[in-house]
Amino acid sequence: MMIRTTDPFRDFDRITQQLLGTTNRPAFMPMDAWREGDTFVVEFDLPGVAKDSIDLDIERNVLTVRAERVARNGDWEMLASERPRGAFSRQLVLGDNLDLERIEATYEDGVLGLRIPVAERAKPRKIEIGGARSGDAASIEA
Repeated sequence: MMIRTTDPFRDFDRITQQLLGTTNRPAFMPMDAWREGDTFVVEFDLPGVAKDSIDLDIERNVLTVRAERVARNGDWEMLASERPRGAFSRQLVLGDNLDLERIEATYEDGVLGLRIPVAERAKPRKIEIGGARSGDAASIEA
Protein backbone atom coordinates (compact mmCIF):
# COMPACT_ATOMS: atom_id res chain seq x y z
CA MET A 1 0.00 0.00 0.00
CA MET A 2 1.29 3.44 -0.92
CA ILE A 3 0.41 6.52 1.11
CA ARG A 4 0.29 9.76 -0.79
CA THR A 5 1.49 12.76 1.22
CA THR A 6 1.05 15.59 -1.24
CA ASP A 7 -0.71 18.73 -0.18
CA PRO A 8 -2.71 20.25 -3.06
CA PHE A 9 -2.68 23.68 -1.37
CA ARG A 10 1.11 23.63 -1.15
CA ASP A 11 1.30 22.75 -4.84
CA PHE A 12 -1.11 25.58 -5.63
CA ASP A 13 1.05 28.04 -3.60
CA ARG A 14 4.17 26.89 -5.46
CA ILE A 15 2.54 27.42 -8.86
CA THR A 16 1.19 30.82 -7.81
CA GLN A 17 4.66 31.93 -6.64
CA GLN A 18 6.18 30.84 -9.95
CA LEU A 19 3.59 32.76 -11.97
CA LEU A 20 3.10 35.86 -9.82
CA GLY A 21 6.31 35.92 -7.83
CA THR A 22 6.72 36.74 -4.16
CA THR A 23 7.45 39.99 -2.34
CA ASN A 24 11.13 39.00 -2.24
CA ARG A 25 11.31 37.94 -5.88
CA PRO A 26 8.63 39.36 -8.18
CA ALA A 27 7.98 37.50 -11.44
CA PHE A 28 7.65 40.73 -13.44
CA MET A 29 10.45 43.30 -13.42
CA PRO A 30 13.24 41.45 -11.59
CA MET A 31 15.94 43.73 -10.21
CA ASP A 32 19.61 43.72 -9.21
CA ALA A 33 21.17 46.45 -7.05
CA TRP A 34 24.76 47.08 -5.95
CA ARG A 35 27.16 49.83 -4.92
CA GLU A 36 30.09 51.05 -7.02
CA GLY A 37 32.11 53.51 -4.93
CA ASP A 38 29.90 56.56 -4.32
CA THR A 39 27.10 55.39 -6.62
CA PHE A 40 24.28 52.91 -6.19
CA VAL A 41 23.33 51.04 -9.37
CA VAL A 42 19.94 49.42 -9.92
CA GLU A 43 18.96 47.40 -13.00
CA PHE A 44 15.48 46.18 -13.91
CA ASP A 45 14.86 43.52 -16.57
CA LEU A 46 12.12 44.76 -18.91
CA PRO A 47 12.44 42.69 -22.11
CA GLY A 48 9.96 43.57 -24.83
CA VAL A 49 8.96 46.85 -23.17
CA ALA A 50 9.11 50.01 -25.29
CA LYS A 51 11.18 52.84 -23.83
CA ASP A 52 8.20 55.20 -24.21
CA SER A 53 6.07 53.08 -21.88
CA ILE A 54 8.52 53.32 -18.94
CA ASP A 55 7.72 55.92 -16.29
CA LEU A 56 9.97 56.85 -13.35
CA ASP A 57 8.67 58.94 -10.45
CA ILE A 58 10.16 60.00 -7.15
CA GLU A 59 8.00 61.23 -4.31
CA ARG A 60 9.89 61.90 -1.11
CA ASN A 61 12.25 58.91 -0.92
CA VAL A 62 10.10 56.45 -2.88
CA LEU A 63 11.12 55.62 -6.45
CA THR A 64 8.30 54.13 -8.53
CA VAL A 65 9.04 52.35 -11.80
CA ARG A 66 6.07 51.71 -14.09
CA ALA A 67 6.24 49.88 -17.41
CA GLU A 68 3.81 48.32 -19.84
CA ARG A 69 4.15 45.48 -22.29
CA VAL A 70 1.22 45.80 -24.65
CA ALA A 71 -0.58 42.85 -26.17
CA ARG A 72 -0.34 42.44 -29.93
CA ASN A 73 -3.42 43.17 -31.95
CA GLY A 74 -4.35 41.69 -35.26
CA ASP A 75 -5.76 38.69 -37.02
CA TRP A 76 -3.80 35.87 -35.42
CA GLU A 77 -4.28 32.90 -33.12
CA MET A 78 -2.29 32.60 -29.88
CA LEU A 79 -0.57 29.21 -29.60
CA ALA A 80 1.31 29.79 -26.36
CA SER A 81 1.23 32.68 -23.90
CA GLU A 82 3.89 32.59 -21.20
CA ARG A 83 5.16 36.18 -21.19
CA PRO A 84 3.24 38.59 -18.96
CA ARG A 85 1.50 41.50 -20.64
CA GLY A 86 -0.01 44.62 -19.21
CA ALA A 87 1.22 47.25 -16.77
CA PHE A 88 3.73 46.49 -14.02
CA SER A 89 5.09 48.69 -11.27
CA ARG A 90 7.69 48.40 -8.57
CA GLN A 91 8.61 50.74 -5.72
CA LEU A 92 11.92 51.20 -3.95
CA VAL A 93 12.41 53.17 -0.75
CA LEU A 94 15.67 55.10 -1.13
CA GLY A 95 17.81 56.22 1.78
CA ASP A 96 18.17 59.83 2.91
CA ASN A 97 21.88 59.74 2.05
CA LEU A 98 21.30 59.55 -1.72
CA ASP A 99 21.26 62.51 -4.11
CA LEU A 100 17.82 62.11 -5.68
CA GLU A 101 18.34 65.21 -7.86
CA ARG A 102 21.15 63.57 -9.85
CA ILE A 103 19.70 60.14 -10.73
CA GLU A 104 20.69 58.99 -14.22
CA ALA A 105 18.53 56.51 -16.15
CA THR A 106 19.38 54.49 -19.26
CA TYR A 107 17.49 51.83 -21.21
CA GLU A 108 19.41 49.42 -23.40
CA ASP A 109 18.70 45.86 -24.58
CA GLY A 110 15.63 45.55 -22.34
CA VAL A 111 17.46 46.62 -19.18
CA LEU A 112 16.54 49.81 -17.33
CA GLY A 113 19.61 51.07 -15.49
CA LEU A 114 19.61 53.67 -12.73
CA ARG A 115 22.68 55.29 -11.21
CA ILE A 116 22.00 57.04 -7.91
CA PRO A 117 24.92 58.99 -6.41
CA VAL A 118 25.57 59.29 -2.68
CA ALA A 119 24.81 62.83 -1.45
CA GLU A 120 27.80 65.04 -0.64
CA ARG A 121 26.58 65.44 2.95
CA ALA A 122 26.82 61.65 3.43
CA LYS A 123 30.41 61.30 2.21
CA PRO A 124 33.27 61.09 4.73
CA ARG A 125 35.03 64.39 5.42
CA LYS A 126 37.64 65.86 7.79
CA ILE A 127 36.68 68.17 10.63
CA GLU A 128 39.20 70.64 12.02
CA ILE A 129 39.50 70.88 15.79
CA GLY A 130 40.67 74.17 17.18
CA GLY A 131 42.97 74.19 20.20
CA ALA A 132 42.92 76.43 23.25
CA ARG A 133 46.05 78.17 21.94
CA SER A 134 46.35 79.69 18.52
CA GLY A 135 47.99 77.45 16.00
CA ASP A 136 46.97 74.22 17.77
CA ALA A 137 44.72 72.68 15.14
CA ALA A 138 44.25 69.01 14.49
CA SER A 139 41.98 67.17 12.10
CA ILE A 140 39.71 64.23 12.72
CA GLU A 141 38.27 62.09 9.98
CA ALA A 142 34.49 61.89 10.24
